[in-house]
Amino acid sequence: MIDLENISVLPPSGIKKDETKNQLKLLKRELFKLQNKFYADGRFSLLIILQGLDTSGKDGIIRNAFSSMNPQGVQVKSFKKPTEDEKNHDFLWRIYPHFPEKGMIKVFNRSYYEDILMPTVNKSLSKDVLQHRTGLINELEHHLLTNNTVIVKFYLHISRDEQINRIEERKTKLHKRWKYSKEDDLIPKQWEIYRKAYNQILNNCDHIPWQIIPSDKRWYRNYLAAKILTKQLEKLNLKYPK
Repeated sequence: MIDLENISVLPPSGIKKDETKNQLKLLKRELFKLQNKFYADGRFSLLIILQGLDTSGKDGIIRNAFSSMNPQGVQVKSFKKPTEDEKNHDFLWRIYPHFPEKGMIKVFNRSYYEDILMPTVNKSLSKDVLQHRTGLINELEHHLLTNNTVIVKFYLHISRDEQINRIEERKTKLHKRWKYSKEDDLIPKQWEIYRKAYNQILNNCDHIPWQIIPSDKRWYRNYLAAKILTKQLEKLNLKYPK
């Protein structure tokens, strides 16, 4: 059973920053080659799901770990607060058009898991409805797997102190200030509530195991995500057409 309280947010001891950054450069070169072969092979599609508390680094991973891949074969979809039109449909309605086709990689910056997370935090849905949604998500991911969609789920794990530091960065650093809103100051006060909600998600939606990424150090977060994705693509025994 996953308990985030007992999982470190820091790199393992002995991991050196400079060496890790150099390893990331090599991994990005390999990802470029693998993604090209993935596209040419055409047997699989790949869905990458990024979940985590605010400021955990979902944008940062996309920019620093996955950016070496050809953008013609990789697309990013961000799921924000549902629009009024989306609210008038079932919660998965807005997701379906964005699943990747064969040969393509799709990155979900947040996902259908938000439709369990936020109602759990806000207590806006009953336990029965949340349990129903959990079951639907597990069935959906099983359905995708049987149709050759590989799913890699990342949870970016940060501490409360690091989250506070990153919110302060949004206030003080010009290139990050556009991300700041007054609501950001309320986020750390709900940190424990969000963590408990994520504990439930990680344990109840584990048909496909979660990759929990220690994310207090950006350089290690980026490296580990790239390493996991590289290994996943290597497992597929990709081939160019004859």
